Amino acid sequence: MSIIDKIIGAVKATRTTEDRKSALRQLAQLLTAHAIAEETVIYPALSDKGESGHATMAYTEQSAAKMQMGLLERMDLMSEDFDDKFAHLEGAVKHHVYEEEGKWFIELTEMAPAADHQHIADRYRQEFDRYFNGGEKGDGRPAADGVTGIYV
Repeated sequence: MSIIDKIIGAVKATRTTEDRKSALRQLAQLLTAHAIAEETVIYPALSDKGESGHATMAYTEQSAAKMQMGLLERMDLMSEDFDDKFAHLEGAVKHHVYEEEGKWFIELTEMAPAADHQHIADRYRQEFDRYFNGGEKGDGRPAADGVTGIYV
């Protein structure tokens, strides 16, 4: 189970507004760090290998997820309407991960020269850490998101 799955589960399991607000903030930070890293490193690599359509679709999906997160945080966090909209976001995130990890990143791994793999992994970690951890580690350890499995 990825950390994104764990935090989504934590949002759904909360019983107070403050706990839900805290879990939602964690999810927003994680999704944003993941999106920034992919948009800066992975999608340009996909585009460079002739997969601009996949890169554009993934970018659009992540933009939509960020907008949904912004709307969710303005709602009554304990309402049924929130639960419904959050379930939609969860489905969109899982679909996005399925597309990326089930096809697009596999294709990128196959198309990119082996020498590029480490560079892409290191740059992903740097961008993720810059937002998520407030620094620029990229020190070879797995990224905290646990989603981009091919490059972490």
